[in-house]
Amino acid sequence: MKPGYLLRGMILCATFFAAMHGAAQQKPAPQQPIPPAEPPQPMPGAEQSDQVLRVTTKEVLVPTLVEKHDGGVVYGLKAQDFVVEDNGVSQKVHVQEEMDTAPVALVVAVEQGGMSVLEFDKFMKLAPLLDTFMTDDKSQAALIGFDSEPHLIKDFSHSGEELNEGIKHMEPGDGGDAIMDTISYAVDLLGTQPREFRRVLLLISEARDHGSKHTKTEALIRKIGQSDVLVLTVSFSPARAEFLHDVKDSGEERTMNMVSALVMLAQAVRKNVTKEIANMSGGEYTTFTGDKKFEQRVLDAAKHTRNRYLLTFSPSNPTPGLHTLKVRLASDYGARIVARANYWVGEEAPAGGAQ
Repeated sequence: MKPGYLLRGMILCATFFAAMHGAAQQKPAPQQPIPPAEPPQPMPGAEQSDQVLRVTTKEVLVPTLVEKHDGGVVYGLKAQDFVVEDNGVSQKVHVQEEMDTAPVALVVAVEQGGMSVLEFDKFMKLAPLLDTFMTDDKSQAALIGFDSEPHLIKDFSHSGEELNEGIKHMEPGDGGDAIMDTISYAVDLLGTQPREFRRVLLLISEARDHGSKHTKTEALIRKIGQSDVLVLTVSFSPARAEFLHDVKDSGEERTMNMVSALVMLAQAVRKNVTKEIANMSGGEYTTFTGDKKFEQRVLDAAKHTRNRYLLTFSPSNPTPGLHTLKVRLASDYGARIVARANYWVGEEAPAGGAQ
């Protein structure tokens, strides 16, 4: 090979390797992985409380209203007068004595979003009605307004004037009605109250949830199933008024396996959260269309709050998951029974848990 060709070849090789080295140095650094999306932030003012009285495997609380056809309450019943079935199995029942003497911790949650603006004239009449919940020196109430998220308007107080002031200054909110978020928030708020209080949530809203971002259906079912909060709902849905859908229930479908029961309950909650959560807790679901109906529904809720028997039992088979309850009387009094329909055994789901 001629020296000139050799020299030119060496120059070309040197140039090639120099170019490759420069390209390697100029190669952009690999992209950093995209961080995962942050979970939803907790609701404003929401705090977890260690004081919430949960249903445990040792004792389940079953608020039970026994009412005559004329609206009168059946008094004087004893443990032997009740039959409580847990997943179809009869349980040994105890009746707490303080049927109407325990003070009440009440949270009133009023929808400000959605179509609630059409009902504001009725809401303005709430304050004197709420006095009927607080007939003793200890009972107290807090006021929550909610649209796409709950807002604490008035913290717990025994003053009817303070509640009235909060109600008078309520204003229409945005288009949301985050009912599940609000119920979860209210249960936590009630958990800050003394253990001897009867904890009651009076929910005034539409029937369907629109916009809850922090609480999923199954998580709410578990939370209510592990709490001692009695939920009373007054709905302004245009649907016809109706009470608990299982008042005439034979109870046969309640012995289904717990997974199927949870799926069915979750589906029902999505259709009408106010009705199903009230049913779960042993409360009542009512609707109204006019001023007089609204006032009567709230007064009835106050009366029934103190007139419920407080039944308790220790589950004979505390299998983790959703349990269904059926309460009836040992003898036929011709009475209407409204009682807790479900409870939960096991860990509570996080608020943003599975849908």
